[in-house]
Amino acid sequence: MSSVDEQQLEYVLRGKAWKVYWLLLKNGRPMSVREVQRSLNFSSPSVAQHHLEQLCDIGLVRKQETGGQYVLVNEVKIGVLRHFVKLGKLLFPRYFFYAVFFTASYLIYLLFFFQEFTNESLFMMMFGVIVIAVIWYEAVRVWLTKPF
Repeated sequence: MSSVDEQQLEYVLRGKAWKVYWLLLKNGRPMSVREVQRSLNFSSPSVAQHHLEQLCDIGLVRKQETGGQYVLVNEVKIGVLRHFVKLGKLLFPRYFFYAVFFTASYLIYLLFFFQEFTNESLFMMMFGVIVIAVIWYEAVRVWLTKPF
């Protein structure tokens, strides 16, 4: 994707359109205008319809012939979505997996390899705590940037 296309997508995917895109991405199933309106507490179905049509115009969403539901047809990794990984219907910050890995590694070190307090072991313990704190901080910070 060129930088011009990416800038256009980022321009369209803001505000309520961003929330509609996120909802469709998160649910992973076709949704009606009313479902979108209720899920996002929009004032009327026409607001949801407008934003769904915006997403159709840029090729991220398609309206199904039968039933009139909208389905996500194209996933993009722009903006904050670069920092998320989708597993089924769940979206996780990429840092979450790093945080779990380093926390588990640190606990394994403490349980199986830590033998006595020395300068080296104290350094390893402090270094591990700092690394884990920074990674968990980043995971939570990215998690809080999701639209809802």
